[in-house]
Amino acid sequence: MILAQILSVTIFIVMFALMVTEKIERHFVTLGSAVLTVLFVFGLGLHSSDAIMETLNLKTILTKSFWYSAGDVPENSSGINWATIFFIAGMMVMVEGMGSSGFFRWLCMRLAKLVHYRVIYIFVAFMLISFALSMFIDSITVILFLAAVTVELSQLLKFNPVSMILAEIFCANLGGSATMCGDPPNIIIGTSLGYSFGDFFKNTGIIAFICLAFTLVYFFIVCRKEYVNAGKEIDISTIPSPKSAIRSRIGFSNSCIIFSIAVVLLVTHAQTGLTVASIGLGIAALTLLGSPKYAPEILKRVDYKTLLFFIGLFFVVGGLEQTGILKLIADFIGRVSAGNAHIMIAIIIWVSAVASAFIDNIPFAATMIPVIRSLSVTTGVSLETMAWALSMGTDIGGSGTPIGASANVVGTSVSAKSGHPVGWGRYCRLSAPAAIIVIAISTLYIFVKYL
Repeated sequence: MILAQILSVTIFIVMFALMVTEKIERHFVTLGSAVLTVLFVFGLGLHSSDAIMETLNLKTILTKSFWYSAGDVPENSSGINWATIFFIAGMMVMVEGMGSSGFFRWLCMRLAKLVHYRVIYIFVAFMLISFALSMFIDSITVILFLAAVTVELSQLLKFNPVSMILAEIFCANLGGSATMCGDPPNIIIGTSLGYSFGDFFKNTGIIAFICLAFTLVYFFIVCRKEYVNAGKEIDISTIPSPKSAIRSRIGFSNSCIIFSIAVVLLVTHAQTGLTVASIGLGIAALTLLGSPKYAPEILKRVDYKTLLFFIGLFFVVGGLEQTGILKLIADFIGRVSAGNAHIMIAIIIWVSAVASAFIDNIPFAATMIPVIRSLSVTTGVSLETMAWALSMGTDIGGSGTPIGASANVVGTSVSAKSGHPVGWGRYCRLSAPAAIIVIAISTLYIFVKYL
């Protein structure tokens, strides 16, 4: 067992290091690490084919509860979380369908027109729309479209888009923390621990909305001088109409209907019994059937690399769980906190935040879920409370640096391609204080509300 533990930790650390360097595409890193886990951890270390099958976790797909839960909490199974994979894949298909119809670009241009193209109002409006959309759509997609429109408007209205894009990134990560489907760490937490959209919205959602008010004030104060007088001399009649963003009227209508159905199903899935896996595949099917002409193009644009990344990642984390490493980590946190719930929650939220600022928050969340589950059993501290702390820590901590979350990388890349590169210094000076403020508020709220 000791050999297996050493091998599993070594593979995990090397995997993390390779992802941080970004020399090799991350899906190759996690899949390669998964193969090494099979050969060395399960083969050489444990000599167990059963551990491989448990980590693959394919049997769960064939169970009724995978598709229809009726409020049942999922079993404590390790390995690949197929519910997360299915749900993210379905949402990817829906988002690609919405993007191909011009929905996102139309929405941004429409908002800009509503505020009469006043840059300071666009600044606030785009932060709000970034927060709102990221509650239901992956933050990477939200930032991809929103940053592109911001750059386009900056060229028309003659302002520097960097601070606006950074504020949008932060609000996207904050909005993602409000719901189960808003950010990948939350999807993993929800599907692993059996929490619904409503559970997240009533807990992390309230925290996120409180923090949104402070976030808007912070960015407005810091960036006001930069945008308050920008664009006033521009003839707005030369700006393209929002209608010009719509590529297909039928596709646009279908996108609005399907998105509405997705929101309703996600909000009510605790009542209907439909799991996120069912919802994801159902929404994907509706998207493809609603746009049969563009179905091949939509399927071609789905980010399969991210799905493979998740599969490899879950497998490697499963190796840590099978060898007992995650239980050792949980025991260590329990000893350090001496069973004190306040110290334990503070460790979870702040360690999650700091770690997620420098490493991808997705693998960190996947690694910590079995840890907090074990902590709850051994210390008696509520699993829900630790789950909300983990959610806020990973989602918001990732906003602190350019590499902390995928949305950060996407947004800064769009800015750089437009001729506005964003260095670590500028990014951290603007976003790191906001992250500290939000994490501090979240910690205080959890202390007061749950402990």
